[in-house]
Amino acid sequence: MSSELAIIRIKNLRLRTFIGINDDEIANRQDVIINVVIHYPADKAQQSDNMDDALNYRTITKKIIALVENNRFGLLEKMTHDVLAIASEHDWVTYAEVEIDKPHALRFADSVSLQLSYKA
Repeated sequence: MSSELAIIRIKNLRLRTFIGINDDEIANRQDVIINVVIHYPADKAQQSDNMDDALNYRTITKKIIALVENNRFGLLEKMTHDVLAIASEHDWVTYAEVEIDKPHALRFADSVSLQLSYKA
């Protein structure tokens, strides 16, 4: 039996948090946009049609929301690392990637983003 790779994509998760090192950033929540990609073998879930045999993207997303909304971050690197830790924490995950955009972080740019990835 061949191994079927599932790719979960959580697209444009829009949250508000404290991110940055300037006084204004420390005092006010800002928008962030989070994109997550998770790879895992889905053979068992495809055969059983049972949620216990699949990664639960709702559970993962709830953990990400709680982390981002309930914490303060000085750097995008730290926030992205912490979100990636959640995305890659399950033993089945073979690859995970997180990109976080900080809209309007620079005067003439739509956003600044940082991307990190994990490979088992």
